[in-house]
Amino acid sequence: MAHRVGVIGLGTVGSRFVDQFNSHDSFELVAAWDIDPEARAVHKSNVRIALDADAVIAESDLIYVAVPPLHHAQYVLDGLKAETAIFCEKPLGIDLDSSRRLVAAVEQSGLPAGVNFVFSAAPAATRLQQMLIDGQLGDLVRADLRFHFSQWPRAWHDKAQWLRFRDQGGWVREVVSHFIFLAGRTLGNLELENRFVDYEDGPNGSLCETTALAHFSTPSIPISLAGTSIGAGPDIVDLTVRGSKGALRIWDWYRLQTSREPDSWLDVFSSTREQLGIDAYTAQLAQLDLMMKGAEHTIATFREAMLVQECVESLLDG
Repeated sequence: MAHRVGVIGLGTVGSRFVDQFNSHDSFELVAAWDIDPEARAVHKSNVRIALDADAVIAESDLIYVAVPPLHHAQYVLDGLKAETAIFCEKPLGIDLDSSRRLVAAVEQSGLPAGVNFVFSAAPAATRLQQMLIDGQLGDLVRADLRFHFSQWPRAWHDKAQWLRFRDQGGWVREVVSHFIFLAGRTLGNLELENRFVDYEDGPNGSLCETTALAHFSTPSIPISLAGTSIGAGPDIVDLTVRGSKGALRIWDWYRLQTSREPDSWLDVFSSTREQLGIDAYTAQLAQLDLMMKGAEHTIATFREAMLVQECVESLLDG
């Protein structure tokens, strides 16, 4: 029997999951809602629009909370009160203390609950982890995170301008956090050693970061991070793990490559980038189905998301 799922928030990621839930046999998308009438109107042909968020929760076995971070706790707690399972966007909130309280409430409820980190199930991430376990790189030496965005927010974020501001948004929280999650799950918890963050409007302004440089330690190897959102050129999202016998990298989100030679990379998967993205979301919903059934799964827990948020905020706030 399919899980009855409702979506609260119909922005960029919420819209994406409307399509994903509608195309997956394990889920029945029963209702959705957004505070923005225009967002509701866009989706009225592919999901029933509920009167409000409470109505979505009342009709669902699982709610997907895809609103801006300021409002995550409100809808997660409302879902817990209704004994509804939770799938939530990251970060959990806009300050660490309230997010820690949210984690405690989720864990105390005993309900199925997880957070949307795409690398919890993406084939590139699971294969990278297995190749490291198998020792294919030899002795691990270091890892490097590289990011560049010629435009932030990106073109498809036109309805999410809160991403421009440092109180909730920024590309470190929105994008780098996914790779910190993967690095933490693969290499162990990241500890910030040093950092530099620059803002276009200065340290007391409201706009998000334009440059972030950092060095982290893990139980296994050090990790460097270099990211920018100023200047032209194609976007870069890249995690590279280097060992004594070779290197692995996840780049362009879903592509996994391996290198045994100093001047070449080889794709591990032959699928197109588009297909790899589809496979990543399909795998994630398969794991979400297992979470709902009480089976072993790889969906990120709220506690894992809290560790990522702590790492991100240590980088941004120093």
